[in-house]
Amino acid sequence: MPVDPNTLPYRPNVGALIFNAEGQVLIARRSDMPGAGGPLSQGTWQCPQGGIDEGEDPRTAVLREVGEELGTSHVHILAEHPEWIAYDLPAALIGHALGGRYRGQTQKWFALRFTGTEADIQLDSHLPAEFDAWMWIDLQTLPNCSVGFKKPIYEQLVRDFARYAVAG
Repeated sequence: MPVDPNTLPYRPNVGALIFNAEGQVLIARRSDMPGAGGPLSQGTWQCPQGGIDEGEDPRTAVLREVGEELGTSHVHILAEHPEWIAYDLPAALIGHALGGRYRGQTQKWFALRFTGTEADIQLDSHLPAEFDAWMWIDLQTLPNCSVGFKKPIYEQLVRDFARYAVAG
C-alpha cells in the first residue's frame, strides 16, 4: 500500500555551503549512488548536509555534520540562511528514503569559510563514508551539477549566498 506523503513530517536537517579562500564552494559525490567510484563527471553531487539530533542547535549540527562527512573542523560559520527551506522527496522515494518516515526535509543552510588545507579534508574519517570524492567549483555552476531533485534549493542558495563567493 502506498504511503500518503501528507501524513509524514519533514525531517529537520542542516546544510553547508563551504567556501574556500578563492570563493569557490565544495561539493562532494555520494558514495551510495550510481556513478560513485567512477570518473568525476558521474554520480550524484551535493553540499554536505545531515539531520539535526534531538535537541541539537542547528549551528552545532552543521559543524558536527561537516566533521562527520568531511573529516574536518577547519571551518567557521559566515552566515545562517534566514529561512528554513523545505523540499519534498520524489514520489518514488516516499516510504523508502530517509528511513521511510519523512516526506522530505526542512533545512537550515549555512555559509561556512574553509580555513584549512586540502589535506584537512578526510572523507574516510567517519565510516561508512558518505562521499567518495570532492571538489571546489564556482558557486554559479552548482545548480548545473548532478544534484537531482534538489536543484531548486541550490538555485535559491546561489542567489542568497552569492556575496560569500568572493576571494578573501
